[in-house]
Amino acid sequence: MPKTNSPGLTRRAFLLRAGAASLLAAPVIIPASVRGRNGAVAPSERIQVGLIGLGAMGRGHLRILAGHSQTQLVAVCDVDRVRREEGAQRVDEISAARREAGSFHGCAAIHDYRELLARSDIDGVVIATPDHWHALQAIHAAQAGKHVYCEKPVSLTIREGREMVETVRRYARVFQTGTQYRSIPSIRQVCQFVRGGGLGKVKAAFTLWMKIEIPTLGGSYIPLDPALPAEPVPAGLDWDLWVGPAAWHDYNAAYHRNPVPGVVPWTFCRAFGAGPITNYHSHAADVMQYALGVETGGPVEILHPASGAFPTLTCRYANGVLLHHVDHWGQVKELYRAVPAEARLEGLFGGLFVGERGWITSMSGAGPIEGGPEGILREAGLTTRKVNIGANNHHANWFDCLRSAGRTSAHEEIGHRSASLGHLVALAYQLGRSLRWDPAREVFPDDAEANRLLARARREPWLA
Repeated sequence: MPKTNSPGLTRRAFLLRAGAASLLAAPVIIPASVRGRNGAVAPSERIQVGLIGLGAMGRGHLRILAGHSQTQLVAVCDVDRVRREEGAQRVDEISAARREAGSFHGCAAIHDYRELLARSDIDGVVIATPDHWHALQAIHAAQAGKHVYCEKPVSLTIREGREMVETVRRYARVFQTGTQYRSIPSIRQVCQFVRGGGLGKVKAAFTLWMKIEIPTLGGSYIPLDPALPAEPVPAGLDWDLWVGPAAWHDYNAAYHRNPVPGVVPWTFCRAFGAGPITNYHSHAADVMQYALGVETGGPVEILHPASGAFPTLTCRYANGVLLHHVDHWGQVKELYRAVPAEARLEGLFGGLFVGERGWITSMSGAGPIEGGPEGILREAGLTTRKVNIGANNHHANWFDCLRSAGRTSAHEEIGHRSASLGHLVALAYQLGRSLRWDPAREVFPDDAEANRLLARARREPWLA
């Protein structure tokens, strides 16, 4: 496995060992009021859920939803017949081992998500489709009266993210963003330590923004739109519905293929994915802004390296905190000299905080939490320095809030602001210059060129 201070780090190296594990386990506290005599949740009290999207991430959600004591997965949906039929069969196999006689009548395999949303027996949906569908499907789910768990990033543009937030609120739905790293106990404790002033005033924070590989074009900090040749559409795949609201692209296996690849393949394409925002940055943005106490706001300035202000792209918040985006962890030492040369900086999905009193990490997937000087980690009061990705309670938090009508740990505003941070960074790279940002109004003051990039047109008939 490559070290995380290597410029050549790929998301695949982490997901195969760590990221996928985050969808395999979620400790749950089940209210006594919904337990049967043997401690199991009575079938009539289980949350009825539907799953939209059965790719790499969707299959992980399927295992949780089909096997969880609080839920009954009654329908799966995918535009690919192979995926949806295999998914429904897998749900039936898992459910057969846990169901009481007569309590379950089989998982439906649905082609069009609108049919799933029209079902009256579904309480909530998990959306694990490609990025270009996230916001619109969440909007349609809320309008249909369903609660929503949506994979990150929740949007491909800032405007559609805000539209989603407003719709979820209008219909009073319970929303959870799939940024589960904040729900790992050790990461949550680090965030609370930093947020509570454990490092003193935070002087700087660091997170990763690495280039992605674009077919035929090479490395890029942002997704692009390479010209890929049209290929025959696989049998059973509704390609028109897969493309949906995005600009039309002919089918190419670089976007979608069977068997399901280990990572999402389409993120390099601007029409369908958000590149680094999809691959890791949404997770990092959530963790970093949570710790900095700005999780429902955003930066006021995005400083491009061409400005000469800093050697790498940097976001400045109204309170003066600087969030530097680096290509690899070695730049924290080489360019910023922010930590001792011997400091171990490895991992993804989080970052590094440097304050008046010391420093501490919040990365996952490559070893324990690190910090300094001596005593900082003891003061942080961590139950363990180990980052156990599978030990998060992110799904359980959504389930509990469905029952209590509470607000989740990564609700719609937090999900929107986490995605927005990545969109702002990507726009600065796309324009090749610094940007001023008003996080309250969500506009670039006096910058018509940048404001035009806050939204994009949807393809008919997916205009609303």
